[in-house]
Amino acid sequence: MASDSLRKVLVPIADGTEPMEAVITIDVLRRSGADVTVASVSSGLQVDASWGLRLVADVLVSDCVGSAFDLVSLSAGVPGSANLRDCEALEGLVRKIVSEGGIYAGICAAPAMILGSWGLLKGLQATCHPSQIEKMPADTTVVESRVARDGRCVTSRGPGTTMEFALELVEQLYGKEKAEEVAGPMVMYSHPANLTVKKLNSVSWTSNKIPQILVPIANGSEEMEATMIIDILHRAKAKVVVASVGEKLEIVASRKVKIVADMLLEEAAKLEYDLIVLPGGIGGAQEFASSEKLINLLKKQAESGKPYGAICASPALVLEPHGLLKGKKATAYPAMCSKLSDQSEAENRVVIDGNLITSRGPGTSIEFALAIVEKFFGREKATDLAKTMIFI
Repeated sequence: MASDSLRKVLVPIADGTEPMEAVITIDVLRRSGADVTVASVSSGLQVDASWGLRLVADVLVSDCVGSAFDLVSLSAGVPGSANLRDCEALEGLVRKIVSEGGIYAGICAAPAMILGSWGLLKGLQATCHPSQIEKMPADTTVVESRVARDGRCVTSRGPGTTMEFALELVEQLYGKEKAEEVAGPMVMYSHPANLTVKKLNSVSWTSNKIPQILVPIANGSEEMEATMIIDILHRAKAKVVVASVGEKLEIVASRKVKIVADMLLEEAAKLEYDLIVLPGGIGGAQEFASSEKLINLLKKQAESGKPYGAICASPALVLEPHGLLKGKKATAYPAMCSKLSDQSEAENRVVIDGNLITSRGPGTSIEFALAIVEKFFGREKATDLAKTMIFI
């Protein structure tokens, strides 16, 4: 491992990569100060990840041959896992990292489909997604931990365990104190059993058709929040429109993850929505607040009694100054709650007040998105998704 404080990390992505697993890992590791290279195994930098998200890598995997890395983290997805597994250049890179004493990690299907198939779990204890247990090598001891570490190998179970997985990687690179330092501002949950949603002035969010949901993104948006919201709503079979508030479809999020929108806000504004929901990130929230078109859309949504919401910095920096929290209970990122005119419910992780939903930050994003799923599709659907993702 490098002797200085800058650790070099490789996160490969492919068509079909699980976006939550890749983006959360990249985001958390960059928060720790690691130098993360996002490398595409496809022919170009842009990949069509799972669940309707398009991501743009920094380089091609072939550009990394000969480079040294302290850690490599492999995400899953269909056919993402297979695409990573079948890339000879990537296999060579991973074997080189392992042989040089680096840390190697896989989540969800990746331990079985990639690390196991390459013979890199031999004699180790490891975990994976429950659906992949039978595919784990016979010479590997499978454990049911949300995150497992055996020597220099770290494995985890699925999208819902990615934050814990990424923080374990931070701990392996920089130590426990750094991992705790990174975890604090993300507002992570202490235990799934403690998750609650504060509900006030209940109204129905039903739709006569498949709910159409607008998720705006901008340069500086929090990529973890945007990715989790988009991913989970797509999993629920909602029709999600990802719209760029800028002049280009591609935005550069707060931790430099590049996400490609479906359309520009100018085009998206012509459509009707059952819900408009804003991710956070200070830079992104500031872009939202200065977009007259987006603010007008939000005001029209609120005036018509249709649902709208925001997470992290956006309740305080977008909704509050434009009068969209008037008469409503809300929460926001802890450091931003002082900007809320009514802070009486601000300590809650998710607050639903009639047609408004707000939440606190990256660590509450899954709860936030699942609360939306429950409002449109019912509790059973939300619970099934949470279990599939290994969130609970």
